Amino acid sequence: MQTIQRQYTPLDQIIHQLDTALRTIAGKPIPTERPDPAESIEEAELSAAEKQLSGNLMRVNHAGEVSAQGLYQGQALTAKLPEVRDAMERAAQEENDHLVWCENRINALDTHKSWLGPFWYFGSFTIGSLAGLAGDKWSLGFVAETERQVVKHLDEHLQSLPEADKKSRAVLEQMKEDEAHHATVALEAGAAELPEPVKQIMGLTSKIMTTLAFRL
Repeated sequence: MQTIQRQYTPLDQIIHQLDTALRTIAGKPIPTERPDPAESIEEAELSAAEKQLSGNLMRVNHAGEVSAQGLYQGQALTAKLPEVRDAMERAAQEENDHLVWCENRINALDTHKSWLGPFWYFGSFTIGSLAGLAGDKWSLGFVAETERQVVKHLDEHLQSLPEADKKSRAVLEQMKEDEAHHATVALEAGAAELPEPVKQIMGLTSKIMTTLAFRL
């Protein structure tokens, strides 16, 4: 029997994007089959200062994953080639894992997610959509550079985390591995090297986001 593939209408796409946005910002993102890296690690006794620092850092990482979800969804919506769209959607699914893992740590550390979640998501969705409209090679180049910068931030957070917080460390180490893989996939798919001024603007934007999310 021949399988009939459903053709999604523009309205279907809008409903899907709104559902994804609501799940990302305020609901329950749908993760992949992978387990939480922190599950098998015993919770350590942290001082109040250590707990606050870990909570703030995990809030920043959660905000970054909200932004990544918006970015990938925007790029998938405007990607020209089906294989590029599929790659974006798989990366978005793995970013959902990161969202869930970071939120688990945020809850365990008795803190809160960034109050600017809608701003992170829709701002990144707009950027991702524009990157996709510019062409797949530039969209992929944007992914590759974004992931390079995320890996750099994760390295900094791994150095800043309290030594005793092995659960958060396990989450960040797996996230770092995934982000590096996403960058590699983008490069292998034909990513273009972004101009240096664009990289600098991306770095500045990222710095503003991480500073605000650390406090809010």
